[in-house]
Amino acid sequence: MDTSPARSDPARRHADPARRRWLLGTAAAALAGHPWASAWAQPASAAAEEAKAPPMPLVGAELKLPRLTLLDGSVFEPARAEGRPLLVYWWSSTCPFCALQSPSMDKFWLGQKGRGLIMVALSIDKRPEDAAAYLKSRGYSFPAGWASPEWRKTFPKPRGLPITLLRGRDGKLLLAERGQMFAEDVEAMADLI
Repeated sequence: MDTSPARSDPARRHADPARRRWLLGTAAAALAGHPWASAWAQPASAAAEEAKAPPMPLVGAELKLPRLTLLDGSVFEPARAEGRPLLVYWWSSTCPFCALQSPSMDKFWLGQKGRGLIMVALSIDKRPEDAAAYLKSRGYSFPAGWASPEWRKTFPKPRGLPITLLRGRDGKLLLAERGQMFAEDVEAMADLI
């Protein structure tokens, strides 16, 4: 019987990166076998774009985000985020893993913006209207913009989805995560900022 701390303590079991990767892989394999999974499949052009996507940026690397008009009409100005923690969250309204992570991201945003956190959620939906309708229907309050194909030429999305990047006050990445983060993983980001 395995009595390692990660196996015996339920809270640590969820934080165990190897277990998390195994769970996500198992879920993805299970989803792939269902007939309805094809509804979430990306069109060939999106799949080709994903194949060309850059790798995840490295923790410690500088992260500079270009100017972006948000879905509510306001504008993210990069200078406003200088010297403040910045959370960048790539998502899509059709991504089942994003649907599971987004409530935690909204809760995190609401809890940390008072500490100076700036957040930009970047939708890769085909149309900005789809992203705006999705956010409204779920009552999310995090600042979100539509990452158009043109805009992504200046700030390309790394391979995978969802993507979570947390930049520190010094402009360097503190966290770069591909795939769904569990609620406790999202909450733990507060210790980094």
